[in-house]
Amino acid sequence: MIELIEAGKNLNEFIRLPLALYSKDPLFVPQLNRDMREHFSGKNPFFLHSHARYFIAKKDGRPAGRIVAFVNRTHNEVHRDKTGFFGFFDSLNDRDVAGALFEGAAGYLRQLGMECMRGPMNFSTNEECGFLLEGFHESPFIMMPYNFPYYNDLAEAYGMKKVKDLFAYIYKVQERLPEKVLRVAVIAEKRGITVRPIDMKKFMSEMMIFKDVYHSAWEKNWGFVPMTDEELAYSGERLKQVIIPEMTLIAEEYGRPVGFMGLIPDFNSVLKHMGGKVNPLSLIKALHYSGKIRDLRVMLLGIKKEFRYKGVEALLFREGFKPIKKGGYQRVEFSWILEDNIPVQRTIEMIGGQLYKTYRVYEINL
Repeated sequence: MIELIEAGKNLNEFIRLPLALYSKDPLFVPQLNRDMREHFSGKNPFFLHSHARYFIAKKDGRPAGRIVAFVNRTHNEVHRDKTGFFGFFDSLNDRDVAGALFEGAAGYLRQLGMECMRGPMNFSTNEECGFLLEGFHESPFIMMPYNFPYYNDLAEAYGMKKVKDLFAYIYKVQERLPEKVLRVAVIAEKRGITVRPIDMKKFMSEMMIFKDVYHSAWEKNWGFVPMTDEELAYSGERLKQVIIPEMTLIAEEYGRPVGFMGLIPDFNSVLKHMGGKVNPLSLIKALHYSGKIRDLRVMLLGIKKEFRYKGVEALLFREGFKPIKKGGYQRVEFSWILEDNIPVQRTIEMIGGQLYKTYRVYEINL
C-alpha cells in the first residue's frame, strides 16, 4: 500500500531519505543535513518569491520516496507562462511509488493554477537540474545531480517527455592549453581585455559584478530566471568557503566588466566521506580529504553578449588555468551546458574537453 504524506515542518525524514536509499551506492555523495535544513527553511531567499510543498511516499509504512513541488513566481513572470516544477525527487524502483509522488506534486501545482510541470530542478536553473541520463561511471561534481538510472524510466512511465538535455564535459589537464586558445587570448589582450582575480575583501561587490555579467550573458537562455540580490548573497556565502581567488576571474575592457569565470574545487570528494554529518569525526575527515581534491568544476562562466567571439573566453581560460598545474589538479568539469548551446560546446572542445555526462529535464502538461 502506498501512502503519500506531506513532510510539513518536520523535514528530517525527508532530508535523510536519500541516505538510506543510496546507502549501498559508492558513487552517491550525501549533502550535509545541516545545510539541507537551512536550504528548505525561510533562510533561503528563494521562498520570498516561491511556494513549495514537500511529500514523502511510504510503502508498507516505510519511507519509499520523496518529492518537492513548487511554483517560482519570478519564472512565470519572466517567461509569461504557468509552469510549476518538481525537484529533490528520490524513489525506489517502483512505478506505483513514483506515480504517487509525481501525482501528488502535479495535484498541488494544479491547485495553484499551473498548466505544466517541469523538472527535476532543485530549486532553479542556478542549482541542480535534470536526471542523470548518461555517465553513471563516477560520482557527481560539486552541485551536480546524481541518481539511479531507473529515475528516467519512472518519469517516462508517468508520461513525462524530454524538454531539454544538459551536457557536462571533462577536460584532463595538460601541460599547456592548445596553441589556438593561446593565440586567441593574445588577440583579446590587444583589444584591451584584461583579466583579474576577484578581491575577497570586496566579495559581495565582486558578486554583484558576476550578477551583472550573468544576467547579460544568460537572459535569453532557456529556463533563465534572474537572481535577486538576496539570492546572490545566499549563494555567495555558500560558495565563499570553497572559492579560490586566482581561479575566480573577472574579465574587463578598460575597467568595465565583460566576463566572469569561476573554477571551483570539487568539494564533493570531501562530502562523500562525511556521511551528511557535522561532528568531530566528520570534521577530521573533511580536513584530511580537503588536501586531496584533484578535480575542479567550471561552474561560473559568462560573457556579455556584445563581447562574445572576441576572445574573452580564451583569455579567461589562459589565466584561470595557470594555477591548475601548480595546485596539482588533474581534471576540470564544464557543467552544465545546454544541448543547443553549440558555440560554448565548440569552445570547450577547442581546449580538449570531451562530453561525458548528459542530464535530462522532463515536462508534462497538467
